[in-house]
Amino acid sequence: MARPRQPEPEPLKTNDVLIAVAGTLAWAMALVVLLVIGLPEDERWWYWVCGAGVVIGLFASWYTPRLTRSRAADEARRAADRATPEQTTPEQTTAERTASDWAAQDQAAQD
Repeated sequence: MARPRQPEPEPLKTNDVLIAVAGTLAWAMALVVLLVIGLPEDERWWYWVCGAGVVIGLFASWYTPRLTRSRAADEARRAADRATPEQTTPEQTTAERTASDWAAQDQAAQD
């Protein structure tokens, strides 16, 4: 007989921006070290690797908070949709439902 499944644990809360900044700093330090010690002509592509790491890390530091806020807003919207069932057909998408709500509000405002 199979045992009942245990509930899944909540996801860990992490500071993703801190991780991106730490990685960016590591690539920047590697670039500085390579510039200080110097590289032979045929090994200078490592400068570009470190530079790409810094650029990607800066992008991640900028993008991660926006992604987190967007995901939180989407989850809140889904939770609100689950909490307040609306009179819609299953075929109606969220965008269509929102457009019809706006039209109803405009009509009510004109009356």
